[in-house]
Amino acid sequence: MILIDRFLSDEQDPKAVEKVLGKLNDMLTSNEELIYMAVQKKPAVNLLPDCIAVSNKRIFYCEPGNFGITMNFKDISWKSIKEVSFKEEIFGSKFICVPLHGENIITEYIPKVQARKLYQAAYEQLEAFKEQQRQAELEERRSSTSPVTVNTAPAEQPVVEDEPKSFFSQPPAPAPAEEPEDETTLKLRKLKGLYDKHLITQEEYEAKKADILDSL
Repeated sequence: MILIDRFLSDEQDPKAVEKVLGKLNDMLTSNEELIYMAVQKKPAVNLLPDCIAVSNKRIFYCEPGNFGITMNFKDISWKSIKEVSFKEEIFGSKFICVPLHGENIITEYIPKVQARKLYQAAYEQLEAFKEQQRQAELEERRSSTSPVTVNTAPAEQPVVEDEPKSFFSQPPAPAPAEEPEDETTLKLRKLKGLYDKHLITQEEYEAKKADILDSL
């Protein structure tokens, strides 16, 4: 249960705070905590003031309806808020919430002390959320740019199975053995080599060739 005393430190309207806290207590999610609450103070009649509450997850806008019988709640999460600010005027201050999309949310007649503390609480929570977002983005970039270990092991060569041998296949025939050259052929080959190398003249080649053939 939320203790009401901590939200009455800056002369907030006790009845308004009590009514709003009774409703907000059932709206808070897991690990959500209210940090500060400001109550509108209109210059003339202030019977049904609006309230603004800041939690660690969002901003609540609490507006009385049906002459105070009901309470209308609107909220905007930190991820949807661009910035917050306040502006002091003659009668209190304006608290301004600038969403990422849509029109600015402006609440008037917030007492100046409450407006300053409301702004401080909202600003701190918004900056804390943005820092979490920045850290998350950095972690995502680090993980996406981390070096990838490449396996440089040589790829295994596919195993090629031997073709099945047929029982009826014949072994390859041995190559025919070359017959050794006879002495006459060997002499003619050497003589031709001498002639091709221009070591003897054609006349000498023809004469030697005739002598070898005559010796047969």
